Amino acid sequence: MDEAGAGRRRQNEVYRAGVYGRSPRVPVGVRALQQRAKRALDARAYAYVAGGAGDEVTQRANRAAFDRWAVVPRVLRDASHRDTSVELFGRRIPAPLLLGPVGALELVHGEADLAVARAAGSLGVPMVFSNQASVSMEECAAAMGDAPRWFQLYWSTSDELVQSLVGRAETAGCEAIVVTLDTTMLGWRPRDLDLGHLPFALGKGIAQYTSDPVFRRLVEQRAAAAGPREPQPRPTPAAVRALISMAKAWPGPFRENLRSPLPRAAVETFLGIYSRPSISWSDLAWLRGTTKLPILLKGVLHPDDARRALDEGVDGLVVSTHGGRQVDRSIAALDALPDVVAAVDERAPVLLDSGIRSGADVFTAVALGARAVLLGRPFAWGLALAGEEGVRQVISDVLGEFDLTLGLTGHTAVDQLSPEILRRVG
Repeated sequence: MDEAGAGRRRQNEVYRAGVYGRSPRVPVGVRALQQRAKRALDARAYAYVAGGAGDEVTQRANRAAFDRWAVVPRVLRDASHRDTSVELFGRRIPAPLLLGPVGALELVHGEADLAVARAAGSLGVPMVFSNQASVSMEECAAAMGDAPRWFQLYWSTSDELVQSLVGRAETAGCEAIVVTLDTTMLGWRPRDLDLGHLPFALGKGIAQYTSDPVFRRLVEQRAAAAGPREPQPRPTPAAVRALISMAKAWPGPFRENLRSPLPRAAVETFLGIYSRPSISWSDLAWLRGTTKLPILLKGVLHPDDARRALDEGVDGLVVSTHGGRQVDRSIAALDALPDVVAAVDERAPVLLDSGIRSGADVFTAVALGARAVLLGRPFAWGLALAGEEGVRQVISDVLGEFDLTLGLTGHTAVDQLSPEILRRVG
């Protein structure tokens, strides 16, 4: 419990700096934050992070769902001392906030996941390592010290690779495995399609794979089995840039990689095995047998699926639409949350991903039953504008607003929040 609180500390930091003519490096308001990031990024990078499925109805619905709830503050309650911390799987964390997995972060900043890991570690906020990261989980874990970290798992068509990734996550100190079920196939994403841009096809966002011994063996086997290459058309500047990008992604000297078949084989191997659309409930028992870490399923939106997951021995759920990137016209994550929470009936923690932009959003989601939330795009915008410092500021701003919202509504601890403090207004 902190007498000043994260909110007042953050305000004091900003206003004191203002006396000397210094303002925050990245905008505090999320709309301005995204607008500034858009100006700073190239078209492909911005489209990849900002884009959603189809006409992006789900993405807009995720935000509109928050507008249907209003907080009813209470007054004359001593809120001078507030405790924003919560417990997840035996670990006490500063607030009900984790950094969700965002892939291919090298598109927005050179230090990518490493900058995010440093920022999260400095604040003690859990980071969910992306399976599609630009920096290996081992490097990110080393940068976080004792701060909590989880691992997001895309279930590959190779069980041996899945087992290797999970084992590495355990060794790297990850405290939970988040199985991503809202992306067993890539959704229809017009922004990326219009640009003909898939970062993984250029070797971006595959660092967890190129650093994995099982994947590297599969790549070497593929390259060795390949017959003579067919004559290639005259290279274009774009094709040369793609070759350079692939060569940079594969471990080893860059010049050697330019002449080696392995970088291209790595991309082809990844595209062939990265996800398994055939995954079913029967596969969960195998995963449960490979790890003692808590297993959460990400992408659960139906209460029947929530009940089945717990019956299958899953330890937690993440209500998610993958940020609106997969199924257009899906139910909004926040709209799905109450029914999932009711179905789980406190047997396991339920987290919320998709649509979180501010501390007030965190407050609303927790009041509706989420044990914690995952933050995504906002920290990516902060990364684009100011690297590690930008990520740290975005996290601090969200934590600060959550703390102040807690106190200004007459509450002093997270467990005091419930649907009774909200009113449905839309």
